[in-house]
Amino acid sequence: MTASLLAFIPVALLLTLLPGADTALVTRNALTLGLGGARWTILGILTGCLMHATASALGLSAILATSARAYETVKLVGAAYLVWIGVQAIRHAQGGADPSSALGMTEARHPERAQRVEGSAPAPTAPGGHPFMQGFLTNILNPKVALFYLTFLPQFIPAGAPVLRTSLLLAMIHNALGFAWLSLYAQFVDRLRVALTRPVVKAWLERATGGVLVALGARLAWDRR
Repeated sequence: MTASLLAFIPVALLLTLLPGADTALVTRNALTLGLGGARWTILGILTGCLMHATASALGLSAILATSARAYETVKLVGAAYLVWIGVQAIRHAQGGADPSSALGMTEARHPERAQRVEGSAPAPTAPGGHPFMQGFLTNILNPKVALFYLTFLPQFIPAGAPVLRTSLLLAMIHNALGFAWLSLYAQFVDRLRVALTRPVVKAWLERATGGVLVALGARLAWDRR
């Protein structure tokens, strides 16, 4: 078991560091909601991953692997959700960047007040729903995450080891690595938030992360197993 863990950890770490929808979503919510919103997003992401790992250990994910209809249904719903979140981010950026908005008027008439607004606490809500549900649904509706756990984790389960318990242990290690990486990344983004959330810069960043989410959703929809 020790040898399996030593082989699993570096591979899981490498896969954790690869950017994807999770990174884009954490970036967007860290900019929009601050560190608290990013942490809720991370918690939702990890909850979805843990549920996928449990379903894989119980054999439920095999349904997605063997049923083309089930796979396509989950895939299209997940893709539509990613696109919807991305579109909401883009729409929110366009509204926030409106030069006739109250913030634009504040900047024009009272620069010192605008500077205080830029560094103020983030808004308590973000377009697209609660950040926990965003992270959770982004993962739970992605069939590739289910297939990843179904095909990846068994390679590191020694012969004769209890499948459910070992799968959950490996999933917890993977989640711990994901939590550590995404938390550090969210803190990095949050430290830059005062500079990055100036109206023009924030609007472009929201458009960029929204565009990434839309592109990832489109790729998921068109992707073949």
